[in-house]
Amino acid sequence: MAENKTQPTDADVSAFLASVQHPVRRADAQTLDALFRRITGWTPRMWGPSLVGYGSYHYRYESGREGDFLATGFSPRKANLVVYVMPGYAEMSGMLDRLGKHKLGKSCLYINKLADVRPDVLEEIVRAGLADLATRHPVSAT
Repeated sequence: MAENKTQPTDADVSAFLASVQHPVRRADAQTLDALFRRITGWTPRMWGPSLVGYGSYHYRYESGREGDFLATGFSPRKANLVVYVMPGYAEMSGMLDRLGKHKLGKSCLYINKLADVRPDVLEEIVRAGLADLATRHPVSAT
């Protein structure tokens, strides 16, 4: 079976965040880094060229496919910030209702800028996502 396309790298997280071109997106990414470090207590690691990940987990599907992926993290993309909560946001409707302006994917929370959301609720969401993930898979620091 093929490996995940997104693998951890040895790239420097601080250098990556400093290289974000848009000044608001760069400041928001640095704020998210501080928030994730505080919540998780983990040192981040780059996953692929643009995902900042905190912790990791090993998954194994019934199909036999297995691998490792970041436990939580974010990516400061050109169009928006993307917050990753594994395995997703299905049980978080109450928190999401209080968060502020956002869009959802399966495991992706899209935010235009941090000023659009409540940071206390974002912290609740990240904490809840990690707790939920830990009930399904072993989670560890990277």
